[in-house]
Amino acid sequence: MPKILVTGGCGFIGSNLMDRLLTRGENAIAFDNLSRRGAIKNAEWLSQKYGSKFQYIRGDIRDARAIADAARDADVIYHLAAQVAVTTSLLDPRADFEINALGTFNALEAARLSGRNPIFVFASTNKVYGAMDDIAIIEHATRYAYRDHATGVAEDQPLDFHSPYGCSKGAADQYVRDYHRIYGLRTVVLRQSAIYGARQFGEEDQGWLAWFVIAAVMKKPITIYGDGKQVRDMLFVDDLLDLYDAAREKIDRAAGQAYNVGGGPANTIAVWSETGPLLEELLEQKIQVSYGDWRAGDQKVCVYDISKAKRELDWEPRVPVANGIEKLTRWVQENKNLFA
Repeated sequence: MPKILVTGGCGFIGSNLMDRLLTRGENAIAFDNLSRRGAIKNAEWLSQKYGSKFQYIRGDIRDARAIADAARDADVIYHLAAQVAVTTSLLDPRADFEINALGTFNALEAARLSGRNPIFVFASTNKVYGAMDDIAIIEHATRYAYRDHATGVAEDQPLDFHSPYGCSKGAADQYVRDYHRIYGLRTVVLRQSAIYGARQFGEEDQGWLAWFVIAAVMKKPITIYGDGKQVRDMLFVDDLLDLYDAAREKIDRAAGQAYNVGGGPANTIAVWSETGPLLEELLEQKIQVSYGDWRAGDQKVCVYDISKAKRELDWEPRVPVANGIEKLTRWVQENKNLFA
């Protein structure tokens, strides 16, 4: 049975991935320093659900020796551990660099030096494309939209690292690709857009949809940065994990590739002008918000062309955005104790 290492295995995506792998009876180990809000609760949930089958290493990807030890026998590495917020990167760019750029380098070196040529799946970000100011935007009543990109932005969009976070994740993105070219490591880069779902302890600076749901349910204040008409293509976490499976199963095709990963044009929603009314309907309450200035590097529209992943990996999203938001809302309502 292959040995699987999940860095960031107690985070939002990581805990969902661990849950899927352990449910299938796979030999998976989580590597996490538990610094992210909710990580301890996710670790406790996995431990309660799987007992001794849940294997966990408390470690930091900035520690080259620790990640090398953890990866020594791995056949598959899902590298999800990261500093995930643009705002945090602006406050502490050194830590952001050390976690995202150096941490990914450490994980790649651990994979290379193991001599096992493990599959290496990397969670990159839409922020590697920057603000995408070269793409014409038009404004509608409730949302912004691309003028000329009906199917979304494809992988040939020029990279334009914007913000320390964009630079650190962008550097990591390119290192992962180059380790395939130079060393033949079986790496795959997944440039993920707005992922959402259960086990997501969203905060104001990252995981905006989960944060809005949590704040609305728990009666906490919500601030909208910008005008709320920014558009994202939303991808439910289960659909993302289907892609992780597909990349692993089709690694001979996927190795060395970068894929734009989001809900695509069929699963778009405006950050507040459309999300707000939907949440008010689901929660049967009026939600009061305030507005703040636009954030650095915020994209008015980020909608991916996901046809490459469809074509090469036989994958496409299955959870419509309205259904996914309802699932997330129900999970938050049923787990209020986690947010008290």
